[in-house]
Amino acid sequence: MASTLSARTRVDALYVAAAFAGTNIASYLMTVIAARLLVPATFGEFGSLTAVLVIGAVPAMGLQTVVALKVAKNPEQDRGQLVTLGLLTSGTIMLTALLASPLLMALLHVNNPWTVIFLALALAPITLVGLCYGILQGTERFGLMARLIALEGVGRVGGTLTGLLIFRTPTGAFAGAAIGASLVALSGWLICGRPFPGKRGAGHVTEVLHAVQALLALVLLVNLDLVLARHSLPAHQAGEYAVGSVVTKIAYWLPYAIAVVVLPKLANEGVRRRLVPKALAIVAAVDSLVVIGCAVLGPTVVALVGGAAYASSSIPVWPFALVGSLLSLVQLLLYSRIASADRRSTLLTWLAVATEITLVLGWWHGSLTQVVTGAVVATAALACFGALIEFRTRVEPVDTR
Repeated sequence: MASTLSARTRVDALYVAAAFAGTNIASYLMTVIAARLLVPATFGEFGSLTAVLVIGAVPAMGLQTVVALKVAKNPEQDRGQLVTLGLLTSGTIMLTALLASPLLMALLHVNNPWTVIFLALALAPITLVGLCYGILQGTERFGLMARLIALEGVGRVGGTLTGLLIFRTPTGAFAGAAIGASLVALSGWLICGRPFPGKRGAGHVTEVLHAVQALLALVLLVNLDLVLARHSLPAHQAGEYAVGSVVTKIAYWLPYAIAVVVLPKLANEGVRRRLVPKALAIVAAVDSLVVIGCAVLGPTVVALVGGAAYASSSIPVWPFALVGSLLSLVQLLLYSRIASADRRSTLLTWLAVATEITLVLGWWHGSLTQVVTGAVVATAALACFGALIEFRTRVEPVDTR
């Protein structure tokens, strides 16, 4: 296994990046279309439930990470065990969502129970698609993985849009999402060679739970500052903060394909020690261009992201780009620690969540700049301590059992 980012690795990253970009664009267009098809009240319901769907998809990310590392470490890994693990995980997530349906209806003021039921049903195939991604990622079949990513964009987003166009309701949208995601899961199963469930798949559940809680903390950190801004700032400033938050997401997701391609190589300890610094350097180089571009072309970026309504705004977007850049480094460091079964970075990520909440709610909530400063401080501290843990293990290996 190569210890550097070879030409093939870079090409694979481009395939995955292109597929992922296409899926994100499709999701963005879906939101735009939904805003025009639904009245404001039902669009608010659709948006809030879509956010729940994003959080509910975190177990799929955890399952994908664990499966990819296991397959990369042992290419002869029994696929049947992994399918059993995937079915257990997806069934648990769906059942949990169904049991939580009354609570979701009350919290989000949803009147039709079928809306949240269809959302819960969609989570099962979405989780199974994570299993398929993990198998393809672990065997480094990134061309097929890119096709499945693109297919998920077409199937899940297309299903949601079809439901919206036919029924013009959030219920129809999530019914379409459930059908589309099921078709994608079936396609992923076929692409992976039609593996059937085996025995002893439950033995890896604790590993999935650790990966899920680690990635859940990261997902919360990615979205936390926007929630805090919405809570702390006047409506017009919160709207401006939402524009800056888009820049954060761009900087965070732009180098994501590098993490996807590098992850299976992290299963090998020797390769991991050599590869992580190189991958971090590439991610930092990519995102430094984003930060510099936002610092130089700030007003132009604001106008492109927010539209004409924000053309005269003086939002400082480079701190938002810096937050996203730091989070992309944190993600790579977190993957490395998950691969080595080290729990410390997971704890640090939850501490960063608590730190950002404390800083913003306690002191830095008087302006947009103060809120984003709180996000910068929390994520910078996390990146620094995460890097310290990563590189200290090279000198003093730690028993993490």
